[in-house]
Order: sequence, then structure tokens, then C-alpha cells
Amino acid sequence: MPQSSFDTLRALAIGSQALGLALIITLETVLGDGARPWQGAVLAVMVACALVIALVRMYRNKRRQKRLAERLEASEPKKHER
Repeated sequence: MPQSSFDTLRALAIGSQALGLALIITLETVLGDGARPWQGAVLAVMVACALVIALVRMYRNKRRQKRLAERLEASEPKKHER
């Protein structure tokens, strides 16, 4: 089955980072110096999202590798034991 050229995880990562950056800039504009704690919280959420996305990507890659290895193992001819 061919893979789609659209990568959902990449789009989610880009979208979350863009939203976080826009929110940080908006907070600075609206609240001035009072925005610092909120900006830190937004940054922490951005980092947490990036870590979750990285873990999901790693899990998917490992699962894909495992399925490929199982298919290769199943397609190999059985060797006769003596």
C-alpha cells in the first residue's frame, strides 16, 4: 500500500508550533510585561506537544519495522533441521 504524501504528524507539529508562536506574540502585545508567566506556560505546552509527537512518530516507525521484519521472516523458505 503506497504511503500518502501528506504527513499528519508533521502537519500537527507545524500547526501547534505556529499556534504557540502566535499566542506568545499576542500575549506580549496585549499584556506587555505581565505576559511572561503565560508565555512560559505556552512554551511548556509547545515543548510537551513536540515530545508527544516525537514519541508517536517513533512508535509508528518501530511498529512499521516490526511488521516488515515479520513479513520478511514469513516469506523466507524454511530451512530443514538435521
